Amino acid sequence: MIHVLIADDSEIVRRGLSEIVEAGEGLHVVAEAWDGRSAVDAARQFSPDVALVDIRMPGMDGLAATREMRALPRPPRVLILTTFSADEYVDEAVRAGVSGFLLKDTPPEELLRAVRQVAEGKGALDPTVTGRVLDTLAGQATQLTDAEKRALESLTERDREVLRLIARGLSNAGIGAALHISEGTVKGQVSRLLAKIGADNRVQVARLAYRAGLER
Repeated sequence: MIHVLIADDSEIVRRGLSEIVEAGEGLHVVAEAWDGRSAVDAARQFSPDVALVDIRMPGMDGLAATREMRALPRPPRVLILTTFSADEYVDEAVRAGVSGFLLKDTPPEELLRAVRQVAEGKGALDPTVTGRVLDTLAGQATQLTDAEKRALESLTERDREVLRLIARGLSNAGIGAALHISEGTVKGQVSRLLAKIGADNRVQVARLAYRAGLER
């Protein structure tokens, strides 16, 4: 059973998300929160596997809540809910440790798939959603740290191909089709890529690709 926390200041949004999640097989909403502080408190009390978190909430916002939740002894993986009205916070959200982004009007089946992917540690990188989000990073400063430069220098040409395809939002199946290799092979290559660049999830991989200009 995947335990889910929903944090949004809108009762209507919380109720709708809760109904969708509860209808999904193997998913259960353990708590709802109306602001960042109540989200952190709920995460500490119920230890959810995944937290659906709105960026803009009164008091402590979703980004501050994400940082605190990720620092808990049993941190949930975080999916940010967005209407793209707060794109200036995208990079900060990625650095805070989010595992993906979802539009609030994401179809129910896609939302459930994203929750399951994040619970498995895969991250949620829908081409429509993440492509638009990560595009905001393309115009930002591309200064890389020395550690990031060394990590990129260690990548093989195949690693770079996989990195580019992740940045474009492709799933393992999509990457396999593009490179004419099995999905199982892709899974292993993605795991090795994450380890090489010190990333926790595919969103962080995509962020690095964009900052290094390797997404195209």
